[in-house]
Amino acid sequence: MKFGRNSTTEKSESNIEGGLYVNQSVTASTVQMMGAWAFGFVIGWYLYYVNRYRQSEVKLTDLVTLIGAVGGGAVLALFPARTDLFGAYGIGLFCGFIIYFIILFILVYLSPEFSVAWFLDGRCKRPVEPYYIPEGVATPSRPPMEREGPRMNT
Repeated sequence: MKFGRNSTTEKSESNIEGGLYVNQSVTASTVQMMGAWAFGFVIGWYLYYVNRYRQSEVKLTDLVTLIGAVGGGAVLALFPARTDLFGAYGIGLFCGFIIYFIILFILVYLSPEFSVAWFLDGRCKRPVEPYYIPEGVATPSRPPMEREGPRMNT
């Protein structure tokens, strides 16, 4: 297996029963690498978004679904394992997930209505006149990180 800075990765597999040796070389252009990164970025962004607005507690099935979405058969069909395209997808996935959090943190930090405590239990200031929450606007049943049970009054 060759590793280097070029966009070519060789993938070798051997079939023990038939004694076959397959040498498959995949070449990725810069546009393909950028596309794989962008695809990973969008999936990472969306994964953070979905987990942020979840309505129930985290379960083991959620983790299995997440792993299936991130590295499942469809993704491996698009970006074969151990290729530069799969690496670009993984880096994009990481960047999308982290950049969503960074942008959210900056917006919360800059807002006079929120503090960093919002990340812990959803604390924020109540709107005062002339601000209001219009009728029909959906408000979350509970903040993303708040657990069922007694509330903290601060």
